[in-house]
Amino acid sequence: MTRMAAPLQNIPTNIITGFLGVGKTTAIMHLLQHKPADQRWAVLVNEFGEIGVDGGLLQGRHNKESGVYVREVPGGCMCCAAGLPMQVALNQLLILARPDRLLIEPTGLGHPKEVLQVLSGIYRDVLDVQQILTLVDARHLSDHRYTSHDTFNQQIAIADCVIGSKSELYQPEDRDRLQRYVQDHGRTSAQVLFASNGQLDRSILNRKEDAQRDSGREHTPHHPHHESHESAVLVADEPLPACGYLKAENSGEGYCSVGWRFAADRVFRRECLFAFLSGIDADRMKACFRTDKGVFGYNLASSSLTEMKLQYCDESRIEIISPAIDDNWEDQLLQCLAD
Repeated sequence: MTRMAAPLQNIPTNIITGFLGVGKTTAIMHLLQHKPADQRWAVLVNEFGEIGVDGGLLQGRHNKESGVYVREVPGGCMCCAAGLPMQVALNQLLILARPDRLLIEPTGLGHPKEVLQVLSGIYRDVLDVQQILTLVDARHLSDHRYTSHDTFNQQIAIADCVIGSKSELYQPEDRDRLQRYVQDHGRTSAQVLFASNGQLDRSILNRKEDAQRDSGREHTPHHPHHESHESAVLVADEPLPACGYLKAENSGEGYCSVGWRFAADRVFRRECLFAFLSGIDADRMKACFRTDKGVFGYNLASSSLTEMKLQYCDESRIEIISPAIDDNWEDQLLQCLAD
C-alpha cells in the first residue's frame, strides 16, 4: 500500500510548549534540521497574535522539498471556539503531509491541557501522543509575573519532560531552582533536562511512559480567556488593502499583541529596521522581513534580538506581544520602508 493510500493512524506526535520567548520555535528548527532524511515531518504552530509569523520563519528555513510541512493557527489559543480552527488546520496538514511525525507548538499563552484533550479525543486513533515537552527559562522563576500565571504553571504540570532552555545564560542556582519548581508543580515522573541554543536531542521525542499523564493530579477545567474570532477569513489570510499593509490586535491572559502584514513589493531598509527592532520594549517580538539586503527573520526575547537569514518570505510580517501597546510603533516601522 502506498503512503498516499495508507490510512492515517498512530502518527507519533509531540506537544512542545512553553511560555513567551522561551525558545520553542528555535528548538523545533533544530529538531527539523536533524530529522531523518527519508521522513516527512509536519508542524502545527499556534500563535497568540493575529498576523502569524512562526509559520513564515519555519518555512523560510525548511520546506516541502526537505520533507517539512508547516501549518499555522494564529489569533489566540487554538483550543478556543471548541477547537475548530485547530481541527481544520490539523486535518488539512495531515492530509497534505501524511507525516511520519507531527510536532505541535501551542502559543506561549495557550492552554496545553485543552489541546491534549482534543488530541486524545477525536484524534485518538490518528495520533499517538508521545513526549510532551515544556521549555522553561529558569531565570524567570524568580519573577512573579511567570510563577503566578496559570498558563505557565499548567505548562509545567502537563509535561513529561521539562527542559531548562537557554541554559548557557544560567547562574549555578538557576538549575537547582528549576529542579525544585518541577518537584513542587510538575508530574512526579517528569524529567528535567537542560538545553542551550535550542539544541534538543531528537531521541527525546520518542520516550513514552505508560503511567497516566496527570499522574493523579486533578484537572480543573480551565476556560480560555482569549477573544474568539468567528469570521471565516483569518486576518493572516485577508487580502491586503490598497495602502499595502494591514494591522491587527489581540488581547488575553494579561497580554496584548499587535502585528502588521506588508505587501510583497514593500521593501524595508535593513539597518533602519534592525535599529527599530532593537529598541522595542516588549516581552516578545517575532518578524520576517523583505529588506534591501535580502530576506531575514527576527526574534526578540528577554531584551535580546537575533537575526537569521531566510531562504524565502512571501510578505513581511511582524508580531509584538507586551502588557501594553506603544502607539509609536507603527510610525517607527513605516519609517523603515525603502522609498
